[in-house]
Amino acid sequence: MKVIIAIDSFKGCMSSSEVSLVVEEAIKNVYDHAEIIRIPIADGGEGTVDTITQGLGGKIVELEVIGPLMKKVLAKYGILNDGTAVIEMASAAGLPLLNIAERNPLKTTTYGVGELIKDAISKGCREFIIGLGGSATNDAGIGMLKALGYRFYDDNHTELDCVGESLNLIKYIDDRHKLKVLSECNFLVASDVNNPLYGKNGAAHIYARQKGADHQMIEILDRGLRNFAEITNEKYNLNIEELPGAGAAGGLGYGICAFLKGTLKSGIQIVFDKIDFDSKVKDADLIITGEGKIDHQSSMGKVLTGIAHIGKKYQIPVIGIAGVITEDAYKLHDFGITSLFSILNYPMSLEEAMDKELAMGLTKKTVIEIFRLLKYMVNIDI
Repeated sequence: MKVIIAIDSFKGCMSSSEVSLVVEEAIKNVYDHAEIIRIPIADGGEGTVDTITQGLGGKIVELEVIGPLMKKVLAKYGILNDGTAVIEMASAAGLPLLNIAERNPLKTTTYGVGELIKDAISKGCREFIIGLGGSATNDAGIGMLKALGYRFYDDNHTELDCVGESLNLIKYIDDRHKLKVLSECNFLVASDVNNPLYGKNGAAHIYARQKGADHQMIEILDRGLRNFAEITNEKYNLNIEELPGAGAAGGLGYGICAFLKGTLKSGIQIVFDKIDFDSKVKDADLIITGEGKIDHQSSMGKVLTGIAHIGKKYQIPVIGIAGVITEDAYKLHDFGITSLFSILNYPMSLEEAMDKELAMGLTKKTVIEIFRLLKYMVNIDI
């Protein structure tokens, strides 16, 4: 029996690698000679750097950068053995870096993301994977661009701070001092949202409230995104503000595509392509996947949907495990998930459920029970 373990992290509890190891141990408790291949997986959000770097070989680089509120933070990114840099924007400009009282997308910046890119370039990287999940920003990437040499000015030719509230003031873009080596770089942008840059479905209206914005702030930010697109279009003859995903990470998707010629792509598909997922799983007997919470969002271009499609393609059963499975999660059966199992088998508080040791034990017990049943039903004796 060949089993593929391709599980996303149980966020805040267990990493992708930790869950995978527990599942492998549980399977071998029942099938001690099973061929098991662990493929730590992520969709471009939290955990992508660690997952891809561990899975493909490489090194983690730590760097002190400007955080979302212009204070120094310790961020990290990965450099793979082929020289590709893997960056999570949230490491330098993510919502978890701020407490609730500090959240204000008028004042936050992606400057630190640009510093990570610049550092990777200095180390020889020319290929980039940028994950856009979990941002605290709504600056359309002008902070990142400033770190890479761009400058933005108002009507009076006064240089602007590169934060969300500056977008509506931008009248001139100066790219004379941008890093020349940027023309040699290729940027793959991992995003699973389809929002345009501005408008009722844009970055500000859909995502800014969770970043601390009230109604008035949202209107200011939306006008700013619209103004920035107009100025950018005039200078570069671009019209990509309606591009699906341009509104990702407070418009950072737009900034990378417009100024760095980036390509937006499903995060899970980028990971699959990079690790050559298809070739690893096509002859498997079973795929085990999962994440901390399986709900309706799991069917929207996320890890489980991507794995389900591949299982369906090669007619491989796919079992999903999670801490929580909501009622609407069962629509994943239509995508190719064979069955779903929660590891929680008795009432407990959220604090208890998030305890790593307890979660590991519950995961192991659940997987053992699944494989005991499987062994009995198919009468496999290895």
